[in-house]
Amino acid sequence: MCGIIGIVGNHAVADRLVDGLKRMEYRGYDSAGICTLDDGEMIRRRAEGKLSNLVAELAERPAPGDVGIAHTRWATHGAPTSKNAHPHATDHVALVHNGIIENFRALRDELKAKGRTFESETDSEVVAHLISQEVENGASPEDAVKAVLPRLRGAFALAVAFKSYPDMLIGARLGSPLVVGYEDGETYLGSDALALAPLTQQIAYLEEGDWVVITRESATIYDAENAQVERETKHSGASAAAMEKGEYRHFMLKEIFEQPTVVAQTLGSYLRQSDRSVALPQLDVDLGEINRVTIVACGTSYYAGLVAKYWFEQFARLPVDIDVASEFRYRDPVLEPGGLALFISQSGETADTLAALRHCKENGQTIGAVVNVPTSTMAREADVLLPTHAGPEIGVASTKAFTCQLAVLAALAAHMAVKRGRLSRAQEEEIVEHLLETPASLNAALDHDDDIAAMAPLIAPARDVLYLGRGQDYPLAMEGALKLKEISYIHAEGYASGEMKHGPIALIDENVPVIVIAPSGPLFEKTVSNMQEVSARGGKIVLISDAEGIAEAGEGCMATIEMPHVHPLIAPLVYAVPVQLLAYHVAVAKGTDVDQPRNLAKSVTVE
Repeated sequence: MCGIIGIVGNHAVADRLVDGLKRMEYRGYDSAGICTLDDGEMIRRRAEGKLSNLVAELAERPAPGDVGIAHTRWATHGAPTSKNAHPHATDHVALVHNGIIENFRALRDELKAKGRTFESETDSEVVAHLISQEVENGASPEDAVKAVLPRLRGAFALAVAFKSYPDMLIGARLGSPLVVGYEDGETYLGSDALALAPLTQQIAYLEEGDWVVITRESATIYDAENAQVERETKHSGASAAAMEKGEYRHFMLKEIFEQPTVVAQTLGSYLRQSDRSVALPQLDVDLGEINRVTIVACGTSYYAGLVAKYWFEQFARLPVDIDVASEFRYRDPVLEPGGLALFISQSGETADTLAALRHCKENGQTIGAVVNVPTSTMAREADVLLPTHAGPEIGVASTKAFTCQLAVLAALAAHMAVKRGRLSRAQEEEIVEHLLETPASLNAALDHDDDIAAMAPLIAPARDVLYLGRGQDYPLAMEGALKLKEISYIHAEGYASGEMKHGPIALIDENVPVIVIAPSGPLFEKTVSNMQEVSARGGKIVLISDAEGIAEAGEGCMATIEMPHVHPLIAPLVYAVPVQLLAYHVAVAKGTDVDQPRNLAKSVTVE
């Protein structure tokens, strides 16, 4: 959500700023802008919509200068218009902001009472005026920022440029990520390492409350108490090549097809093939002593957690609570001693999940984090870090991050079952054997891409679609519905198959496709009964099952998608592929923006 890049450079920065913004398009945005410093002037260019509009603006009205800041905005306060686009500026200061200033109304009223005028509807502009006010009263940039930061309530990452100090920028973070990048003769600010990948691999992560002054030669970092501190410089490993689609039409399709590889990489970190055992990273926590698991996540990560609930309870016999992060703290949950609070997040920066993590830490829970960014805030604050190895995911709709989360959670459930004496050695070997079969089964599922593409036009005209599943396929039904509505804008809902007759069946008619996720097995016969209820009311069924299930279901389906026969443990990973591909091909058939769907942000850093 929103993206920031700043460069104190030794040659022109405009094109490099725009390139950095392109590398953050995956975060989601609806306007963009840059501001450069050149020959005593602040040169600002902004445009609503896609970055191509900003590029066109810069082609007509260039922005020279060796120092600058840039921003992609995902609208919160105020419509996605040019006047609300960042950077915001006064006569002395230009600023970009990621996050929300919760007390901006009181601050704006105070500033207006002093005669200051605002050109935007945003919360961010008040910060520019507050800093500018300090500068106008004679404060140095450092003192101005030092005075203003304590007055801000909410979450922010800031990059600030000063007209009278053209060889420096100041950055600050509280609740939203910000990194510092280093190169000979240049220094950078960025929302993430990926934005800086073509510029440098040497980065430092600012911690909560940090602010930093960067020049061409150095970065001076201060903590929340304004004491000068050192933050470790690391090799980011972020690859500029990750931003290339290769032979694929969209990043989402590329990432769907990467799943066999990245799931294998992830499982390789948690399983030992030599003796067919689960081998988690070295931990300082005895997971065998955990008496309850509380899972907190958002969106697709929440559905991964719902699947994991089945695994923890079935294999480890551990009771599991699960909440969406935005609701968790507000129901005042009971957190008993000896519990594991497990947070699932792709970015490791999701604001409401991070707030829930800190709430659990304050209440004595052991903190576990399943994240795709091992240097993220959640990763750094966790007692138990369980990284996935999906690599950068550029498509806003999560695919490979989801299956890698499931891989980690399956291994964790098996590990805890072993630690609690719930799995024999033979049973552990069997589970590991099935997990090791997952990449090959994912490849087999991907072989049906052409078949799924061919049936997508049957779904594309629909206004409403239902997804049904039982057991651990019920969360997958909800995930399939989420994928479809995220990128095709078709209203879709996922239900437990047995719940359909308790309300959703009222929606069934000949215009409502029903996607049934149903591997063969003990529950399949019941699911067939639900399918017959749909057929009797004219509903059009697409059955996703294995050959045995498709044969048992018989005639009456509009279409079928045949999956390999797999063990129930790995079925959610394998069956994720067809629901992802179906959503993708329906979106392509409708002509929507697959990789950057409207209104969505990849990394949600505001609550």
